[in-house]
Amino acid sequence: MRDSHSSALSAQMQIIFQCPRCEGRTDCRPRPDDAPVSCSRCDWQRDTGPTDFDRDLLTCCRVCGCRDLWRQKDFPPALGLLFAGAGILLSSIAWAWHYPALAIGTLMVFAFVDLILYTVMSDMLVCYRCRARHRGTEMRREHPTFSLDLSERYIQMKKRGESESASR
Repeated sequence: MRDSHSSALSAQMQIIFQCPRCEGRTDCRPRPDDAPVSCSRCDWQRDTGPTDFDRDLLTCCRVCGCRDLWRQKDFPPALGLLFAGAGILLSSIAWAWHYPALAIGTLMVFAFVDLILYTVMSDMLVCYRCRARHRGTEMRREHPTFSLDLSERYIQMKKRGESESASR
């Protein structure tokens, strides 16, 4: 059982997921962290909170119960792509105007800002099966990062499940 005092000291958990019942995007902030996870649009709820944790560490997805979670930086991927694209565009313009030092300097500045963002941004856990994002949760330092093999396995399992239900 989780200690409510230690849960209060850590950042509040936020879970962003697609509801299994109504399929709407939902944002849930269970209080305490092991409280039931529920959809704000329909009456769906999952209440296995204490078994989802092991000594204050999240061990499985709070939405679907999958034990395969990956660690990633809590930063919008679209913004990161826009940032990288801006660096490439600006350095290409400088290179086209025959300012190679400015072009390389621009890339170095963007790389430095990226490094600072990488060290400052917190991590979140993402579920391979349902892609639920768990923010503000305690995690092991050695928690695994994204594995393409594992992700592909879950994608294929989902496709097989959809094709089996369509053939019935």
